[in-house]
Amino acid sequence: MRALITGGSSGMGLEYARQLAAKGHDLLLVSNQQEELTKAAKQLSQTYSVDVISCYQDLAVETAAEELFSFCQEENLQIDILINNAGMFFFEELSNDNEAKALTMMRLQIYTPTRLCVLFGEEMKKRKSGYILNMSSMAAKLPCPGITVYSATKAYLKSFGKSLYFEMRPYGVGVTTVCPAAIATPLYKLKPSLLKLGVKVGLIGTPQWLVRRALRRMFKKRRVVKPGLMNYYLPPLIAILPKWLVDRLWKKYK
Repeated sequence: MRALITGGSSGMGLEYARQLAAKGHDLLLVSNQQEELTKAAKQLSQTYSVDVISCYQDLAVETAAEELFSFCQEENLQIDILINNAGMFFFEELSNDNEAKALTMMRLQIYTPTRLCVLFGEEMKKRKSGYILNMSSMAAKLPCPGITVYSATKAYLKSFGKSLYFEMRPYGVGVTTVCPAAIATPLYKLKPSLLKLGVKVGLIGTPQWLVRRALRRMFKKRRVVKPGLMNYYLPPLIAILPKWLVDRLWKKYK
């Protein structure tokens, strides 16, 4: 089987690539980080003796999904596992100054994953087999200032994936939505010392830990994966915070 992994050149995507390659799966890595992409493809191919194809592409443009699907058809690549992992993050008050960045995030984390699910999902339905994994986040349940667009896009992915699960199930295709809490990746641009401390005290999980659990459940065609205790106690705690306290915290940290 071949897995298509968006954002596969670094962070969580690269860890998905490593663990799938270790299981003997061929890969198609897609990323807009050309140097990292080439390096990752070469290392994975040499280490695990699997076929690794790299595709340098900006997934935040409107035609990205169609171009990627056409690439696979031209190269005669059958995608058995689709992992929608590519994403971005920023912590800022929404304004005219960052509207372009917000629109890029919406295309990357809503439009392109949806189109990829439709395009590759149709092929999986014809074959009566396949796996789709969408990376949402615990932020889907945390509509907080500073991550206004980020949490909204992750809420979309969660709702979309949970519904698509039932539509694809009769065709033998699994759709799994992963909603991790904090994970030690470069996405959030935290200092390495803070990431290390967070992992040590158990507030932040490692990519290896998350991906191992996500893949195990994906292959069992589970609907939702919510690893980590923070997924269960943090959203309810934040939900009961008084509005005046949220205002005060936002003013302090924005």
